Amino acid sequence: MLVITRREGEEVVIGDPKNPIGVVRIASVKGERVRVAFDFPRDVEIHRREIAEQIVVETDEMDTPSPVIGTIKPAVAQ
Repeated sequence: MLVITRREGEEVVIGDPKNPIGVVRIASVKGERVRVAFDFPRDVEIHRREIAEQIVVETDEMDTPSPVIGTIKPAVAQ
């Protein structure tokens, strides 16, 4: 994990500096609250940690196969 110090208005470039994936900017600092601005393409998903964890749980639940209660045999053509 990379930990850096930035002041209000300063930025962090993500990816190749010539063609970055996106930029993270410290929008404001008020007391213990920090506002962070993300400038990324719309197809890049950005989530708070608690939302990301919820998405993972829901995705895992959808990927879990349902228990098979019975099977239907296809009709045999006569």
